[in-house]
Amino acid sequence: MTDSPASDTDVATAGARAGAAVVRDLYGRQLSRIDKGAGDFATAADVEAEKAILAVIRAARPDDAVLGEEGGQQGAAGARRQWLVDPLCGTLNYAVGTMLVAVNVALRDGAAAVADPFSGELFFTDGDARVRQDGVDDALLRPTSATRLVDVNLDPPFPDAPGFRAVDLLAHPEFVARFRPRVVSTTLALAWVAAGKRAAYVTDGGGFSDSVHFAAGIALCRAAGCVVTGVDGAPLEESRGGLVVAADEETHALLMSMTGGRGQ
Repeated sequence: MTDSPASDTDVATAGARAGAAVVRDLYGRQLSRIDKGAGDFATAADVEAEKAILAVIRAARPDDAVLGEEGGQQGAAGARRQWLVDPLCGTLNYAVGTMLVAVNVALRDGAAAVADPFSGELFFTDGDARVRQDGVDDALLRPTSATRLVDVNLDPPFPDAPGFRAVDLLAHPEFVARFRPRVVSTTLALAWVAAGKRAAYVTDGGGFSDSVHFAAGIALCRAAGCVVTGVDGAPLEESRGGLVVAADEETHALLMSMTGGRGQ
């Protein structure tokens, strides 16, 4: 009797777990920094976690291409299948001893997984959106706006200014009246919207669907039934920029009224 071949979901979850194990093991150590310019940097944990993830993907899917945050494009440029890997989202948090980070692995237009190395939670989509934790049965993710907590990415630059800046939401009277802001500084916040721990997530920028940082979280939120648009309310592929992920239509409409978007 032979083992059945691994599914794409198996590969995504195994890769995310492998990266998370490295991140967890190296936490708290004095790690060298690799300067990327403009205040951005990687650590040895970023590099080693990506190596662990790539080893899983190469073993299971040797013909697939990979775009990694640290290693860049690997494999055939014209490959039909490409994995998007962010081995440590939240490097600055990690480097100063804050356990708010995520490990993101996504097959473009396919399976995706987001691992929280420190809670042990593994969020993934196999068509549905689920969470897995050792010793606990997989559970469906159920978005809800009940917390009224909204994560707002405040990191510069602000490419959508002056039309929109995520930071400006904090001074909007309707936002203050209805929501409470949080700043996690990692795309772990997207998994938390899918899981009902956050009502929404808002950021500036663009190119999210093809981003190693955002692809896994967006796939997870879409599978969970969240509302995912640009700040103008348009689908990401048609939006002028920004990203709004809301647990439900009501929350999305409220945020659209503050960003000047059209809603859905």
